[in-house]
Amino acid sequence: MPTKPPAPDPVPAASAINDAPLPVRQVSLWQPLQWLALGWRDFRRVPGIGVAHGAFVAFGGLVVLWASARFGLLAPGAFSGFVIVGPILATGLYEASRLLGRGKTPTFGDAAEAWRRGTRPLVGLGILLALLGSGWVIVSALLFGAFLPAPPRGPLDFLRYAAVEQGNLLFVLWAVLGGMGVAVVFALTVVAPPLLLGRQVGLRTALLTSVRAVGDNPGPMLVWATVILLATSASLVTAMAGFLLSVPVIGHATWHAYRDLVDTTGVPLRVPAEHDADDR
Repeated sequence: MPTKPPAPDPVPAASAINDAPLPVRQVSLWQPLQWLALGWRDFRRVPGIGVAHGAFVAFGGLVVLWASARFGLLAPGAFSGFVIVGPILATGLYEASRLLGRGKTPTFGDAAEAWRRGTRPLVGLGILLALLGSGWVIVSALLFGAFLPAPPRGPLDFLRYAAVEQGNLLFVLWAVLGGMGVAVVFALTVVAPPLLLGRQVGLRTALLTSVRAVGDNPGPMLVWATVILLATSASLVTAMAGFLLSVPVIGHATWHAYRDLVDTTGVPLRVPAEHDADDR
């Protein structure tokens, strides 16, 4: 009597299979410039959403500037710590680019919905970035508190000491440590926020996928990191006004970077099925 073949095991959801990184594609060296062009295109199509995000970040930068002026030892680490949380602040921009790619016209309501939908998956990443940023502010304060003759009265006072007076070696040490920290954060977050927003994956999977994207594309990621650094620096030296442009363009471009780099085939959408069938 033939035996009945055993029923196949149920296929678990992609996010429950394991915490391994998703497959990553390799891109050309200058692909980041294409992401930048696409980010500029998306910004021009929905400038209101972009400017609102940029204004929020610019206001946060001014608050950091005010705090640095009042509490001098916080100045060196405050700005770099503030930049660390940037990937989370662009959540609404990722959603806008996603909808534009679907041929839709995103609204402020869509951006707000993305924040609501992304709260749960992004909260872990947000906490991690906040801890890293706060840790760097503390390390900077302790470092400069131990070596500076007097606390800097603000960013300009800090720069004058580092560039003109006797703080050269201290500044180099601070810059090297900060650069290493920013490089780690960049590797962890280059595609993690839009991936968490768009697909049902865990935080570990998103972080490992982001690291894999950097490891498999060292040249393009160096170009992309340089673009972000230059845009951020230009925004800071324009008294935060540059964030009105750099935040939306880089935010939209990050969505296109994620779509080019990460193969999400078979990974369930986080967007409710009744709202979208695909996010390509």
